[in-house]
Amino acid sequence: MKKKWLFGLFSAIAAFAFPVSAFAAEGEITAPVLEIGLNSLFVFVAAMLVFFMQAGFALLEAGTVRMKNAGHVAGKTVLTLGISVIVWWAVGFGFAFGDGNSFLGTTGFLFGGDQAIGSFGVFSEIGVPLNLMFLFQMAFAAVSLAIACGGMAERAKLSVYIIFGALFLTIIYPIVAHWVWGGGWLGSLGMQDYAGSTVVHLTGATAALAATILLKPRLGKYNKDGKPNSIPGHNQVLTVLGVIILWIGWFGFNPGSALTPLGDGFFGYVLMTTNLAAAAGAVAALLISWAVMGKSDIPSMLNGVLAALVAITGSCAFVDAWASIVIGAVAGVLTFFTARWFERAGLDDPIYAFSVHGIAGVWGAISTGLFATPELADKTGVGTAGLFYGGGLGQLGVQLLGVIGTFAFVLAISFLLLGGMKWLMGLRVTEEEEMMGLDISEHGTYGYPEQMNILNQPVSAVPGTGTKTVTDGPRIVKSDTAL
Repeated sequence: MKKKWLFGLFSAIAAFAFPVSAFAAEGEITAPVLEIGLNSLFVFVAAMLVFFMQAGFALLEAGTVRMKNAGHVAGKTVLTLGISVIVWWAVGFGFAFGDGNSFLGTTGFLFGGDQAIGSFGVFSEIGVPLNLMFLFQMAFAAVSLAIACGGMAERAKLSVYIIFGALFLTIIYPIVAHWVWGGGWLGSLGMQDYAGSTVVHLTGATAALAATILLKPRLGKYNKDGKPNSIPGHNQVLTVLGVIILWIGWFGFNPGSALTPLGDGFFGYVLMTTNLAAAAGAVAALLISWAVMGKSDIPSMLNGVLAALVAITGSCAFVDAWASIVIGAVAGVLTFFTARWFERAGLDDPIYAFSVHGIAGVWGAISTGLFATPELADKTGVGTAGLFYGGGLGQLGVQLLGVIGTFAFVLAISFLLLGGMKWLMGLRVTEEEEMMGLDISEHGTYGYPEQMNILNQPVSAVPGTGTKTVTDGPRIVKSDTAL
C-alpha cells in the first residue's frame, strides 16, 4: 500500500513538472517521463540545500567577526548571492558549461532556459532539465564566491565585493569549472573532483588569499614585533549554528551531484562518506587543539568540520568508507596547524578561508590520487584507481596538475584584478571607518544597535577594568580592547 502511495505521489509530481505532450497517448505516465520527474525533484531539493548554505555562511562569518561588523558581514552574503545569480545567468553558465574549447565555453550566454540545450552539449544526456542544472550549478558558484569574499572581512569596501564578485564569476570560477566539468582539459585528463574540492573550494580560497594579502591585516591584529593578537568573534553560538547548517547543506552538495536517486542509490553512499568525514574532522580537530593548547577549542573543532567536508567533496564518490574517515581526520588536523602557521606568518584571514577551503581543498584533490578504488573509478567513469589501490602515480599526477594549475591561474588573475582595483579605487576602508565598524561606516546602522549604542557612550576608566573601547559617532576614543 505504501509503495503504491509513493508511486502515485511521484507520478503526480512528474505530471506537474512536464508537458502533457510528453505522456503516452493513453494518458499514462511513461517510465522515462517518471524517471526525469524523479531526477528533477532530486536535483531541485539538492540545489535548495546548496542554496541554503548561504544562511550558514552568513551565521558563521557574522559570529566570527566583531559585533561592530556583524550586520555588514551578514548582509554582504545576500549581496554576493544576488551578484551570483545575475552574472551566472549573463555569462558565467556559458563560460563554464557552454560548448567551446578546452579552456572555456563560448556559447549559452544570457541563458534562455531549456530551449538553449543546443549550446550545452555536456548536459545533453543527463536526464535533468537544463533549467535545473543552471540553478544547481549557480548555487555552487555562489558558494565559491562566498568563500572568496570571506578573506576580506572587517576591512574591505562594499564596492569591492560588488566589482570583484562580478569579475570572479565572469573570468575566474567559470573557467576553472569548465576545465574540470565542462569538457575542458582537466576533465579530458580524468581529474577526479566529484563535487568541487578544487573547482569550488580551492578556487574561492585562492582568491580569498590574494585579497587577504593585498588588504593587509586588520588594525590591532599584530604588535610591532609581529606577534599576532587574538581578535575573537563576538558570538560563538552563531558560528556553531552556521556550521551545522553548512554540514546539512553539504548533503545537497555531494550526494546531489549524483543527479538521480534511482539505480542503485549511489547518492546514499556519497552521503555516507561525506558524513563520516565531517564527523572525523570534528573529533580530530578538537583533540589536536586539546593536545596542543591544553584546552579543547570550539572554533578549531568547527573549522575541522568544514575542512573535512571540503576535503571529502572531491573524493566522496571515489573512496571507501574507512578512507573517508582518514581524509576527514587529516583535514581537521591540517587546518588546525595551517591556520596557526599562516597567522604567525602575518596572514590575517578572519574566517580562515585559505586554511579551511584552500589547504583542505588541496588535500581533498590529492586524496583521490591515493585512495580512489578501481570499482568506484569505473562506476563514476572518471579517472583511474589511486596509488594505494594499484593505480600507480598516474591519477595522483593528474590531481596534482589540477591543483597546481588551478592555484596558479586563480592566484595570478585575482592579484591582477584586485591589484588593479587597489590602484584605481582602493580596497580598504579608512582607518577611522574601520575603527567605527563597517556596520555604521558603510550602512549607517549597526547590526546590534541597542548593544552598540550602549558601548558607544563615553565611559570613564573603572579601577581594575582598564579602558573600554568606545566610539561616539565619528569620534574615535583610544582603547586597548576591540569591540
